Amino acid sequence: MGQSYDFEHRKKLNKIREDLNKRTKDVREHFAKMEKVKLDALKKTEELKHSSQQELTKLEENIVKSDLTSDLKKELSSDITTLRKEIEDRVAELRTRITGTTIPT
Repeated sequence: MGQSYDFEHRKKLNKIREDLNKRTKDVREHFAKMEKVKLDALKKTEELKHSSQQELTKLEENIVKSDLTSDLKKELSSDITTLRKEIEDRVAELRTRITGTTIPT
């Protein structure tokens, strides 16, 4: 009779172990998906920065080539500089928020 109880207990332990392994695997898969989302978000952040910087560079070139007054060119240049700083700040904020999102290992 002792062996019967031992067998039943081991069977239950194995069932619990199997359930634990299954759930652990499932959670790890979720973490992997979350990590991929973080990487995608960082990539999009860099693309945002790059495309914005390119557009501002083109705009600067057009302003230099234009027949606008020097005062207006200076004002637009100042606005572009301000926008460049705003882009850097927003990109830094996004990076911080993305990398600050903790994913347990």
